[in-house]
Order: sequence, then structure tokens, then C-alpha cells
Amino acid sequence: MYSKCGELDYAVKLFDKMPIESPNDIAWNSLINVFGQHGLGKDALESLDRMIHRGVRPNAVTFVSLLTGCSHAGLIDEGLNIFYSMEKTYGVVPREEHYSCIIDLLGRSGRLKEAEEFINNMPFEPNSFGWCSFLGACRIHVDKKRAEVAAGKLMLLEPENSGAHVLLSNIYAKEKQWEDVRNLRKMMKDGNVKKLPGYSWVDVGNKTHIFGAEDWSHPQKKEIYEKLDSLLDQIKEAGYIPSTQSIPLEMDDKTKEKLLHRHSERIAIAFALISMPIWKPIIVKKNLRVCSDCHSAIKYISKVGGRKIIVRDNSRFHHFADGSCSCGDYW
Repeated sequence: MYSKCGELDYAVKLFDKMPIESPNDIAWNSLINVFGQHGLGKDALESLDRMIHRGVRPNAVTFVSLLTGCSHAGLIDEGLNIFYSMEKTYGVVPREEHYSCIIDLLGRSGRLKEAEEFINNMPFEPNSFGWCSFLGACRIHVDKKRAEVAAGKLMLLEPENSGAHVLLSNIYAKEKQWEDVRNLRKMMKDGNVKKLPGYSWVDVGNKTHIFGAEDWSHPQKKEIYEKLDSLLDQIKEAGYIPSTQSIPLEMDDKTKEKLLHRHSERIAIAFALISMPIWKPIIVKKNLRVCSDCHSAIKYISKVGGRKIIVRDNSRFHHFADGSCSCGDYW
């Protein structure tokens, strides 16, 4: 619970307070999952060693969390070694979710050819998570050919899921293939596929405040947008340069910059900055992946504002402090 709320230190301290003989496989799996979701792959691996030393055998759940942690931390060799030792060393037969983790591990690191070969040699077809991970990796590393294959597979498995269309559209936009972008949007409209709107939320004063992009509905909107504009001036002075290519739309850079400036997580952070005491960390949750430009902007905000900012997107936690992020820009 503490971990999912962004309170990593409390989660670890609570585990460490348990009597030495108490943690069972559920408790150990929870701890390893904590480190995995926060991108602390090395801590997850150390916890596995401690778990085994205490006489608790890892199970299938343990390995999902371990492989997730390795993937988010860029521990490629370690993740592959764990996967190939599961059955031989621990008697745990890899399942669909473990294969999907390896697709994510290889793809996220840019080893798309290896990921493709791994998929082709799997004993079964990847599930939707596997294809989505591969497609996401193709978007990050701009591999249009492989992305089209992955998107086609994902659309067959989950025709109502807008993710395949959006990710492929982002790749076409990076290549300035606007006709292909328009065709995908038409395909979504004809198939009644709705793009999931992005929103972020933050808890202040025992109340959850929810924000969407370009959100003007909050009663403190005037103060929020004044703070947002002030932050933009400060971070630009500190070296921030907007990454307008992260907006997959055919429009001028000035308009794109305005859209980026009003992404939901930035609005939530601006509200938290004017509403929370300076000693308290800001914890923002977001339902979609944090875009690369917002990730860059939040690093600068943490530096100019002297605040610790924790952002949980749809796959992991990012801990921002003094101009850097715990993910090391690898997510």
C-alpha cells in the first residue's frame, strides 16, 4: 500500500520491522515488487538473495517482479540470466507473463532484433502485454517496420484498445508521414475506437484533485496557471528546451509548446507547489506514460523549486530531485 502511494521509504521500513522469521513468500514478493515498480532493479536482485538465504523459495510471482525491475533498470544480462535459470535452478516453468517481461527487457534497451527473434522462438504467441511492450519499444527507438507488425497483432488481440493506433501514429508523426497519421485517425473513428484521455491527480488536504490537459475547471485555476507560467520562465532560464516532436500533430512548434506546457501532470504539480508545505514531497499519479518533454520539464522543476517530486505513470514510479530522475532517463 505504501509503495503504491509513492511512499517507498515507509514500505521498506515496514518490511524491515517484521521479525526476522516472519516474512513469507507473499511479503518477500511484495518487497521485490516495490523495488521493481520504483525501478530499483539492483535492490530487487539483492532481495532475492536475502529471500533465498532466509529459506523462502521464489515462485512465479517473484520472477515477474524481478524481471520487471531488471527491465526498468536496464539490467539486461541479469534479467536474461534470471529468466533462463527459472526452471533449471528454481523449478519454476516460465509462463506468458515472464516471456512478456523479456520482450519488454530487450525492446526497452533497443535490442529490437533480439526481441523479434525471441518472439519468433517462443512456445506460444505473445499476449497483448507482450505486443504492446514491443510496440512501445519500437516507438521509443523509431522502428517503423517492426512497429507496424506489432500494431497489427495488437489490433487483432484487442481491437477496442486505442494504444496500438496511438503508438503507431506517434511513429508516423516522428517521420512526418502525416497522411498515415490521418489514415490511422480515420480507422479509429470508423471503428469507434476512443483514445484514452490523459489525466493526473494529487492528494492535498485529504482531498484528491484531478486534472486533465488544458484543464480550466479547478476553482484555483488563476493561481495554478500563474504558477505554471512562472515555472516555465524559470526552467527555460535553467536550460529547459521544449521537445515539440513529442506532440504527434501537424502544427507549428509554438502551438505544440503551448500544449506541452499544459499537460495534466504539470498542472497537478503547479497546484501542489502552491498548496503544499515545502518540506512535503509532491506525489502525482498519471494514467498514461509520462511524455519525454514532461519528464525533462519536471527534472528542471525539481531543481528550480528545490522540491522532491514523485510521479507514478502507468508503468512505474519516477523520483525527481535536484534536476535528475531515479530512472536515469531510462523508462
